[in-house]
Amino acid sequence: MCTQIDAIFPNGGVAVAGPEYLRIAADLRRRISSGEFGPGDQLPTLPVLCEHYRVSETTARSAVRLLASEGLLETRARAGTRVRPRPPVHRMAADRYRATPGAKSTPYTRDQGIGWSEYRLDKRFEKVRADAELAGLFECEPGERLLARHFVFYDNDQPTQMSTSYVRWTDVAGTPVADPINEPWPGGTRAQLASLGIRVTRITESFTAAMPTEVEAATLRVGQGVPVLRYTRRHVADTGRIVEVAHPIVRRGDTTVVDFVIDLDD
Repeated sequence: MCTQIDAIFPNGGVAVAGPEYLRIAADLRRRISSGEFGPGDQLPTLPVLCEHYRVSETTARSAVRLLASEGLLETRARAGTRVRPRPPVHRMAADRYRATPGAKSTPYTRDQGIGWSEYRLDKRFEKVRADAELAGLFECEPGERLLARHFVFYDNDQPTQMSTSYVRWTDVAGTPVADPINEPWPGGTRAQLASLGIRVTRITESFTAAMPTEVEAATLRVGQGVPVLRYTRRHVADTGRIVEVAHPIVRRGDTTVVDFVIDLDD
């Protein structure tokens, strides 16, 4: 006879060594990955999980919390626990900094594949002094005055990227670039610098991956178990002077693909 439990869990379980909550989490993770529980679907209640897996409520709750920390589940008051919709994968193309003259776009909008009306930017500007790390990145003396620009980037109200971008105060003081009201700026940082007569001829980036800080997880709305991609970008002028450092730029790592193109001479 088919029971209610059989109807909710029709495909058996998965064997995992270790604590019971890990076994339950592995089985639920598999069911989510296979689409048995799709985005927005409500997870069975704790009593149903307890009956199906024959465990205590504490054990079932631990499994649910683990999957929530990984960003697979979300729990809301009076709405229960649901499978969290997974954002689409976005590719960061190797040529994303090549601007289209006159177009209302930035490397971010091109990465996301969105139009200008779908793009929103939270921003906060402050004057700071270069510490030892920033001085090393700018190849300047510690204590040099910088403008720190803190950004959170939104794709249709979904935060997908955050960064702090630094420019030299001597380059931007008294210019539109130093006024946050002008953000977002069509063409991005390269276009801003061009408006100051600074010609950027090289952009360098270095990447690392790690688990998110509490601030990063909260800002990007990801679970503590979802890794993030952090990278440092530098705009270099034709004179060889470093004119902008973004440190760090942070994106969720499970939905970001970075493409590189390496042309080799025969």
